[in-house]
Amino acid sequence: MLDIRPSCECCDTDLDPSSPDVLICSYECTWCLECATTVLRGVCPNCGGGLARRPVPSASRLVDDPPSTVRVFNPGCRPVPA
Repeated sequence: MLDIRPSCECCDTDLDPSSPDVLICSYECTWCLECATTVLRGVCPNCGGGLARRPVPSASRLVDDPPSTVRVFNPGCRPVPA
């Protein structure tokens, strides 16, 4: 099951589980669109992998499998060096 995290790991902004503007890496590190594009430049600083839009589950699926409440926050996240 996909871990739908509630916030951006870079800026700690709350993220709506139904928003299409959330990006994840293959390890489910979670980023808002702004941090993913401006700070991280499309590369996860934790694993070095690329970022893709997080799938948006249906409302009924969110009832059956609610989003995570665990916040992951890495203040001062930095892009992967070129």
